[in-house]
Amino acid sequence: LSRYKLKFSPDKVDTMIVQAISLLDDLDKEVNNYIMRCKEWYGWHFPELAKIIQDNIAFCKTVQRIGYRTLAAELDLSDILPSDVEAQVKEAAEISMGTEISEEDITNIRHLCSQVIEISDYRTQLFEYLKNRMMAVAPNLTVLVGELVGARLISHAGSLLNLAKHPASTVQILGAEKALFRAMKTKHDTPKYGLIYHASLVGQTSAKLKGKVSRMLAAKAALAIRVDALGEGTEATLGIEQRADLEKKFSILEQNATKRISGTGKMQAKFEKYQKNSEKGQFNQDQASTLPHKRYSDFGGRGGANKRFKSDNMNKSFVV
Repeated sequence: LSRYKLKFSPDKVDTMIVQAISLLDDLDKEVNNYIMRCKEWYGWHFPELAKIIQDNIAFCKTVQRIGYRTLAAELDLSDILPSDVEAQVKEAAEISMGTEISEEDITNIRHLCSQVIEISDYRTQLFEYLKNRMMAVAPNLTVLVGELVGARLISHAGSLLNLAKHPASTVQILGAEKALFRAMKTKHDTPKYGLIYHASLVGQTSAKLKGKVSRMLAAKAALAIRVDALGEGTEATLGIEQRADLEKKFSILEQNATKRISGTGKMQAKFEKYQKNSEKGQFNQDQASTLPHKRYSDFGGRGGANKRFKSDNMNKSFVV
């Protein structure tokens, strides 16, 4: 049964995605090395050109067209460069401080520039092929995280089915295993994201929310991966709904709203202030007095004051 499915469903073969994304990364490295070598090589003859033209492909096309810098003033570069940049190139070519090179050097530099242009064109074609293949194999994952991030997740896991076996927490830090084990060994904070950091939804949020956004996106991506790997549908209905839901939640987080993110939670009960009905009573003058009260014991108990008064009068009567 597995051989039958593999033979008659070529669109679901994720091995092509693994090979395509690996080749795409290799092409990027090779193109960068070739362009760096081309700028250093031609910089001996025309060093000012690399500072004027920032785009690498435009630089290679200009070098291939000009050759010797003394011919720049006579050539038309309007189909390669804007008018203001073209004027700067022609002006810099007249006062350049570069050294003279031979015809053989120019030939090899032009050949290197043609290689860079061809590899760049093939890289663009390969990226279009990867986009179409990702939409055929994992449409929901592609809608959520993009073609490149989704392809790198599949390549890192080995296949789409292996990726579907991972929980959301593993999908979140997939690609940051070295940092994870180093943090566990040194008892530091573990990483919050791996390859999923390069997704557009994570990139457009603020720095303090990237960890929370990565966790929420990984949870939705784990569901989308399982639907793509085990489901029979070819449409990205689930991915579109989840992306819209995530964008809504992320906007609430960005606005620092106080409402709950989840709509299923119970609303907090509103407690009204309890007011006790006070009983009305009459005003008591004795209770309102602030003077200390004297007890009977202070006057000698019951009748103590009268006894002292009588004894004092009797003593006075016997005095002569």
